[in-house]
Amino acid sequence: FEAAWKKLNLSNDHFIRTTDDYHEASVQGIFKKLLDKGDIYKGTYQGLYCEGCEDFVRERDLDEDGNCPNHMKPPKKLEENNYFFKLTEYKDKLRQWIDANPDCIKPEGRKKEILNQLNDPELGDFSVSRARHSLTWGVPVPGDSEQVIYVWIDALSNYITGIGYPHDMEKFKRYWPADLHLIGKDINKFHSIFWPALLMAAEIEPPRQVYAHGFITVNGKKLSKSLGNVIDPNALVDEYGADAVRYYLMAATPFDNDGDFSTEDFIKRVNAELANNLGNLLNRTLTLVDRNCDGIVPDQDPEHILRKQANEIHVVFDQHMDKLEFAKAIDALFALVDQANKYMNDEKPWTLFKEGKKKEGEEVLFTCMEVLRRTAMHIYPFTPALAQKIWYQLGNDDDIGVIGDRKDDDMFDMLKPGAKVRNTGPVFNRLELVEAAG
Repeated sequence: FEAAWKKLNLSNDHFIRTTDDYHEASVQGIFKKLLDKGDIYKGTYQGLYCEGCEDFVRERDLDEDGNCPNHMKPPKKLEENNYFFKLTEYKDKLRQWIDANPDCIKPEGRKKEILNQLNDPELGDFSVSRARHSLTWGVPVPGDSEQVIYVWIDALSNYITGIGYPHDMEKFKRYWPADLHLIGKDINKFHSIFWPALLMAAEIEPPRQVYAHGFITVNGKKLSKSLGNVIDPNALVDEYGADAVRYYLMAATPFDNDGDFSTEDFIKRVNAELANNLGNLLNRTLTLVDRNCDGIVPDQDPEHILRKQANEIHVVFDQHMDKLEFAKAIDALFALVDQANKYMNDEKPWTLFKEGKKKEGEEVLFTCMEVLRRTAMHIYPFTPALAQKIWYQLGNDDDIGVIGDRKDDDMFDMLKPGAKVRNTGPVFNRLELVEAAG
């Protein structure tokens, strides 16, 4: 994963391992606190256990062949003495938390799933330990060397132990509660029921929002090692580049639902939008600036109508980004690029220059450059390298990543009239299908 993130130009603040010494001590402290409060007790459990889900499952949830639908393998029958967390004592508190915070679980369909599960009488207390003979690794239960603390406390708590709890409370309070906790939809139950209940028991505020995103699928099935249908992101990046992969996954896949991956569609969409639509607008604009303005950013005000459209799309873009509707945000952004291409075709600046209408021609070019600059700033989270290339070709030397906080009409005050543009060639090369990568 670390290698893939680097290839994809993704960063993280801290890579947490549950074997870290500070984490083990913190986990034992949380466990003991809940045990002393009476929220954890020792008991016996028997049932069907899916090793892939790391959870007990009900027979009615299995497919017709008796397999877990997520991992396509049969669960094992398991019976042993464990420690249990009193989830039943917190089901009403969880409902109250959801009622008081309507956006605490998103998207809306996932929240309904959680409410249905909370109303299911079969959802009861859950095991938070395993016998050492059945799980050889893990943090020992305080005072009971025959038991180890299971993932529901061990792994989930790394969200808070990794930012200081309880050894650096000043740091912890700076970062918690999390404004947004992103998870996959298959672990929604554990992060929207188990985790907030454990936090409530520990007298810690839950995250302000848990967002359960959809899957990337192939032929409608989740990517899974057990199913043998995993697409190697490293191979994709090696063949097509990080920006192309990042862009397609955000543009073609609805974040709140599943999105099917197709190498053919990937290449078709990326070529159409990044190489043809955006790339050609940049190339046409800078070529005309070179030919008619000596390669210098003209000193003109942007055309009013396109400026208004750009501001309107900026608002829509921000709204979609705030809701994690990334595909819709990208659609809004490329609607602006479409408008700029149409504007150039309608205004025909090459004709204006031929007719001696230099001011009018420069105004068209400056307007298109402003749209390109704004597009670069907006597309930066999705395609950072491409955005920086556009930024550089527009005559800027600074890092686009540190100036992306301008709002609304201020966005039209950042081009530098008199700066030299750099038409160094295509910022995005068209992709060709490589069968082995997909």
